[in-house]
Amino acid sequence: MNKMKYRYLDSPVGELLLIGEKKLERIEFQTSKNRVTPGKDWIEDADAFKDAVDQLKAYFKGERSRFDVEMDLKGTTFQRKVWSKLVQIPYGTTISYGELAKRIGNPKASRAVGMANGKNPIPIIVPCHRVIGKNGKLTGFGGGLDIKQTLLDLESNLLF
Repeated sequence: MNKMKYRYLDSPVGELLLIGEKKLERIEFQTSKNRVTPGKDWIEDADAFKDAVDQLKAYFKGERSRFDVEMDLKGTTFQRKVWSKLVQIPYGTTISYGELAKRIGNPKASRAVGMANGKNPIPIIVPCHRVIGKNGKLTGFGGGLDIKQTLLDLESNLLF
């Protein structure tokens, strides 16, 4: 059985914790009130998830607008369907939860889409920060609304 590996990454939105066995499974914001600490049997590996780290660094420098990272997204069929649509939202743009519900073929499921969005285990790479309220206001984000705004600002100021 494989052990969970992890590594930290300093970023403009604070320290990130990258977690997974073979592939990246989670990114956790270490500035949030729900800070995740490594499990006792987890192995810190400074070389783990090298592609993800390199791509995240390039993203934060404004040199990358899309990610190509091996991930292991664990969730329900519905959640994975929502997450697959998140990666299709173009860099520097936002959509509403209602629009995302339409894109998965279930226009009345905006609340369920919001719940699935909130369960996204790999934020930034799977860009749940690009989903906002129908009135244009920022709503829920695991890292906090200030980080969501920072990510949106980064993308709007560095459009390719």
